[in-house]
Amino acid sequence: MGKIVLNAVRKSFGEVDVIPGVDLTIEDGEFVVFVGPSGCGKSTLLRLIAGLEDTTSGAIVIDGADATALPPAKRGLAMVFQSYALYPHMTVRKNIMFPLKMAGMEIGEATRRADAAAKVLNLTAYMERRPGQLSGGQRQRVAIGRAIVREPAAFLFDEPLSNLDAALRVNMRQEITELHQSLKTTMIYVTHDQVEAMTMADKIVVLNAGRIEQVGSPLALYNNPGNTFVAGFIGSPKMNLIEGPEAAALGATTIGVRPEHLSVVSEGGWEGVVGLSEHLGSDTFLKVTTDRVGTINVRAGGEVILRPGDRVHLAPQPGKIHRFGADGKAMT
Repeated sequence: MGKIVLNAVRKSFGEVDVIPGVDLTIEDGEFVVFVGPSGCGKSTLLRLIAGLEDTTSGAIVIDGADATALPPAKRGLAMVFQSYALYPHMTVRKNIMFPLKMAGMEIGEATRRADAAAKVLNLTAYMERRPGQLSGGQRQRVAIGRAIVREPAAFLFDEPLSNLDAALRVNMRQEITELHQSLKTTMIYVTHDQVEAMTMADKIVVLNAGRIEQVGSPLALYNNPGNTFVAGFIGSPKMNLIEGPEAAALGATTIGVRPEHLSVVSEGGWEGVVGLSEHLGSDTFLKVTTDRVGTINVRAGGEVILRPGDRVHLAPQPGKIHRFGADGKAMT
C-alpha cells in the first residue's frame, strides 16, 4: 500500500511561508508528478513527505497512519535524488545492497533482492563494476535499484534526470515509466520539465509559489487549464495568451490558443509577418507578428514552408479558444 494524504501541510522558514498550506491525496499505485517553475516549492513538498524537512503545521498520512513526526527511516519511503550519491569504491552489487546491509538484513535475502532489482533495471551484466565504469544512465539506474530493494510503500524522485544529456533523459524517462508499470508502486516525481510531466504522469500537480494551481491527468490539464498560469505552463510550445479587443469580443479578459491549434489559411483570420521559421521535419514552428493580437507562436505541419518575411494568415481552430476572466480563471 502506498496512499499518501496531505492535510493542510504548511512549511515556513522564519516568517516566510514556502508552502502556505497544501491538501492533496495520492492514491496507492499512482504516478504523480509535481511540476512548476524554479522556486515553486515542489522539492520542498517532496522533502516534507520524505521527512527530510519538518512540517510547520498540518498532517502527512501514509497508509492511514499519521507520519508527520516520524523520521525518514520509519516512513517506508525510498528517495532518488538528482545526485546519484553512489559509493565509488563499491561494486554495483554492493551499492544496491548497501541499504539492506545497514538495516541488518540476512545476506541471502539481500542478495536475492539485489539480483531481482538488477534484472528489472538491466544491470545484471554490470553487477561487479564500479560506478566510474558506468555511463550516467547506468549510474542513475543503480541509484534507482538501491531504492527498489527496500520495497518501499512509495518512491520519491527529485529531478533524477537533470544531470543527463537530452537523449539519455528520453531513454530514462521511458525506463522509469516502464518500471512503474512493472512494480505498480506509488511514485512521486519532481521536475521543472513539463514534457516529462505530460509523458510520465497519471496525475500532475501544478505548483506556483507553494500553492497548488491545479491537479489532474495530463490531458485534463492540457485540454482544460483552470487558469492562465496552468495554460501558459502546460504544453510545448506554451499557449498563446492574448488580451485586448480580440478577448473582449469573446467576453473574456484573456483568450488562449495553443500553437498547434492555429491553422495557416489563404485569407482572413489574423494576418502577420513571419519573424522566425524552424523546420523540424514533422513540424514547422513559426513566430508571427500580427497587427491584431501581437506576436504569437504557431506549430504547423512539416509540409508548411514559410520563411522570415513571408506574410501569412492564421485562424484558430473551431472550439479551441480558451477564455479567462479578470481573475485569471477559466470561464465556462
